[in-house]
Amino acid sequence: MTQRKRLLTGITATGQIHLGNYLAVIRPALEFQSDAECLYFIADLHALTKNKNAEQVRSNTLDVLATWIAAGFDYERHTLWIQSHVPQVTELSWYLSCCIGVGHLEKGHAYKDAIATGKEVNHGLLAYPVLMAADILLYDVDVVPVGKDQKQHIEFCRDMAGSLNSLYGEVLKLPEIHLEEEVMVIPGLDGRKMSKSYDNTIPLFCKREELRKKVMSLKTDSLPLEAPKELRGTLLGILFGCFSTKEEFEDLERRLAQGGMGWGHAKDELFQAIEREVAPLRERYEELRRDEEKLMQIAREGAERARSIALPVLSRVRRAVGLVEAV
Repeated sequence: MTQRKRLLTGITATGQIHLGNYLAVIRPALEFQSDAECLYFIADLHALTKNKNAEQVRSNTLDVLATWIAAGFDYERHTLWIQSHVPQVTELSWYLSCCIGVGHLEKGHAYKDAIATGKEVNHGLLAYPVLMAADILLYDVDVVPVGKDQKQHIEFCRDMAGSLNSLYGEVLKLPEIHLEEEVMVIPGLDGRKMSKSYDNTIPLFCKREELRKKVMSLKTDSLPLEAPKELRGTLLGILFGCFSTKEEFEDLERRLAQGGMGWGHAKDELFQAIEREVAPLRERYEELRRDEEKLMQIAREGAERARSIALPVLSRVRRAVGLVEAV
């Protein structure tokens, strides 16, 4: 029997999860559960590069944890944990830091963007790729699925592992990149990429009434009711395609093309399609968020499993670099 590949991904605890996060990251990641050993974590340490509100970081972390579970992550068969609960990741990041030049890190997209836009640049932001590499290398990961915008981080990870291996022998396992070329850019209410920075998001677990209000505010053209309308390729059409069946999409497309149907009616059908999928997830999410002890128990068990993988890897690295381990 072929051993399943070990796959890892993480989401930074940066704030309220929205439909863009769900469609582009969470829902696709859940599909790997049947074919791979999935290690998924909530990156609370990464959040500290930007967020200095302690209570907000804590709340965001629990929100993301509850979201994964509510959306269908099987934490009994796979591993789900909070990044900081496996502190060995910061130790490995130090060893990697000693094997990569500052000039290399200055090529990082996040660092260059911050410099270009005059944002705060702290050491955490500069060293972000090192901690991200440690997140991966600590768990002997086989595959990391990423979109094109994150490819550089995995290349940095492989570079750092290669540098350490060239100095100390084949200590770290180099992960494969699973490049998701077709990752959709999920549009927000104004047609730009759905992003908290644009204030154009639809929160994943907002109340039914708020969801309807958000959907009805979607940007559309001003064609009159009787005019034929094109669904495919429009903002509304892209979102409807994410939640409808092929038959439902074609039916709405046909009715709009005939004329006599306004965008308001189409938006209502989009709302119904989204609500059909997210309503049971919302109910489960709200139940989980009310029971923080259950959430933390799941996180503790996940961290324990993650540490059981991480500790032998870290021990390998410690011996390789010449540290004297405590008896």
